[in-house]
Amino acid sequence: MKDESNPILDFVLAHQNEILNEWKDSLKDLGDQKYSNILSDQVYLNTCNEYLQILISYMKNPGSILTEKVSDYAHRVVQLGWSLKYISEGLKELSLIIFTKMTDSLSEAEKMKIVWEFDKSLSPINNELIHQYAESWERTVSLQKIALQELSAPLIPIFENITIMPLVGTIDTERAKQIMENLLTGVVKHRAQVVLIDITGVPVVDTMVAHHIIQASEAVRLVGAKCLIVGIRPEIAQTIVNLGIDLSQVITKNSLQKGMEAALEMTNRQLVEMGDPQ
Repeated sequence: MKDESNPILDFVLAHQNEILNEWKDSLKDLGDQKYSNILSDQVYLNTCNEYLQILISYMKNPGSILTEKVSDYAHRVVQLGWSLKYISEGLKELSLIIFTKMTDSLSEAEKMKIVWEFDKSLSPINNELIHQYAESWERTVSLQKIALQELSAPLIPIFENITIMPLVGTIDTERAKQIMENLLTGVVKHRAQVVLIDITGVPVVDTMVAHHIIQASEAVRLVGAKCLIVGIRPEIAQTIVNLGIDLSQVITKNSLQKGMEAALEMTNRQLVEMGDPQ
C-alpha cells in the first residue's frame, strides 16, 4: 500500500540534487584510482541518479516489486567493475548522507525516533541490490569461465586439412574433457586430415596427462584423422620413459616445425624454399 506520510521520501524528493551530488562525490572518494581515472563525473552522476530514482520509486510504493529494475541496475554496476565491497560502502554513504542532512537540526531523542522509519525505508531496497549484484556477478563469472574453457583448448586451422591445438598450462580432468570435445568437434568442422597437439606450453606431463593425450589422439584417429604430438622437450621425454608410458602408437615430434613438415607430407605437400629474386 502506498505510504502517504513518509518524511524520508518527502525529504529526498525535496533535496534530490543536493543528495545526488554529495553521493557522487562520496563515491569518487571511496573508489580507488582505477575507477576515478577511467569513469567520468557524468557516469558517476548517471549511476547514482538511477539508483536514487529506484529508491524513490520503492518509498512511494513499498509493496512494489522492483526486482527487474534492480537486476538491470546491478548488471550495469558489475559491468563497471565495481566490487561488492565498494557497492556496500556506497550504499552506507547514501544512507548516512540522507540521515545526516535530515536530522541535522533534530535532538538526539528525535533522531532515535526516526531511525526505525529510516531503516524500514532504505534497507529492503539496498538489500535487494546486494542480492541482485551477487547473482549478476555469479552469472558473469560463469560466462567468463565458459569462455576461458573454450579458449583453453582451441583448435586452429592453419592449412587446408591441417589443424593445430596449442596447449598451455596444467591439464586436469575437466580441461581434458574440453580438449577431447573441441578436438572431435573441430576435426569434423574443419575436415581435418591431420591434427597437431602442441604441448610445448604444458609444464608437467605425468601419467594422467599422458593418458589424456593418448586418449585424445585415439579419438582423433577414430574419426578418420591422424594425430601428431609435438613439443616433447627432453625432460618430458625422460619423464615419459621413467613412467613407462607407451607412446609407440602415437606419432611424436620434438618441435612444431618438425610436426608441420610431417603434417604436410601426410597431406602430400611439402615446404619449398624460394631462391632470392634476381
